[in-house]
Amino acid sequence: MSKYIDLHLHLDGSLSVNNAINLCKINRTDIPDNLPSLLCAPKDCRDLNEYLRCFEFPLTLLQTEDTITQSVLTLCEELKKLGISYAEIRFAPQLHTLKGLSQKSVINAACQGIENADIEAQLILCTMRGEENKTQNEETAKLCSDYMGNGVCALDLAGAEALFPTRDFRHLFEFAAKENIPYTIHAGEADGAQSVIDAINMGAKRIGHGVRAYEDEKAVKMLAEYHIPLEICPTSNLNTRIFKDIRDFPIPYFIEKAITVTINSDNMSVSDTNVKKELSLVCSSFGINEEIFINNALKSRFI
Repeated sequence: MSKYIDLHLHLDGSLSVNNAINLCKINRTDIPDNLPSLLCAPKDCRDLNEYLRCFEFPLTLLQTEDTITQSVLTLCEELKKLGISYAEIRFAPQLHTLKGLSQKSVINAACQGIENADIEAQLILCTMRGEENKTQNEETAKLCSDYMGNGVCALDLAGAEALFPTRDFRHLFEFAAKENIPYTIHAGEADGAQSVIDAINMGAKRIGHGVRAYEDEKAVKMLAEYHIPLEICPTSNLNTRIFKDIRDFPIPYFIEKAITVTINSDNMSVSDTNVKKELSLVCSSFGINEEIFINNALKSRFI
């Protein structure tokens, strides 16, 4: 029986080579000779900025309703083959409007892929950090309210965390709270523990990554007291040099402090991983039973 769950999974970072080839055919564009390298971070990836370049090509493939629907459906099929029974797939609708689609059309197309999938999956809509994103972010939040319970389960904030502090987006999450939209926030990855504290103060129900919370005892206590799960994605954080070695991750410390830890893939293609690989890496490195993380993920879903 399938039991694995992935709560932090980016659509544009999880296009397999086969999925990308099919999308090229739908778009009637040439298939690049170096396609695998366009989808996967280099082994010697230097930082988050270099890592994020791997999203540029996949986004060019995801600018029509057909390709968005097909990419979501194919990803769900691939997840099922891996033994994953439930996934929350996230993406930023505003990044898929470069060829004229409206955000609503983008979300409709993604929901169609979810509806046709043979596993249970939902969508998380990402707003983006940046001064130029205010209007688009507000539209995303409004559409999230419109689609809640119909393929969409939550709102997110992603992007350049260190450049655009979490607290600058308070208005988005005040709106979400008013509309009873649950939300997760990328925090405590490129920026430090204060970013996690800010996200909790804004009412985040989960924290994307959050690994740097260990740098401040206040953040650790808040995560435990308010029962805020962490969506930890180990290989991704190794790629971006947040930590140099898996044994540097504060996962045992978080568990000791009664923090709910979930293990996720983040970007299956960019990081060349999946949630089963991530669980194996963590459990073999720290001697922790994977059922702890699976049960944590089960109770941390946006349902």
